[in-house]
Amino acid sequence: MYWIVLIIAGLFEVAWAIGLKYTEGFTKLFPSIFTIISMIISMGLLAYAVKHIPVGTAYAVWTGIGAVGTAILGIILFNESKDIIRIFFIFIIVVGIVGLKIFSGSE
Repeated sequence: MYWIVLIIAGLFEVAWAIGLKYTEGFTKLFPSIFTIISMIISMGLLAYAVKHIPVGTAYAVWTGIGAVGTAILGIILFNESKDIIRIFFIFIIVVGIVGLKIFSGSE
């Protein structure tokens, strides 16, 4: 249950990170509102997840999901670099996230 909440928190982190691009420095109202709401939800879910997942593990997974999701959407939405070495290191982050889940010793 807490891991699912943590994953959802990570997805909301992706949402607000991508939302930042669309706010244009918080000068656009609706993207700014979306981004701020996504930030609040993401942090709230992270806070809930750390009740039963070690904070270091939860934070690393949360930021990892955010980094991977944001990098992938950056490639898709903003035509960011698709270099094989960049993809490789994104994959390494995914491996780290999975490893933390497997070896965390919590729910």
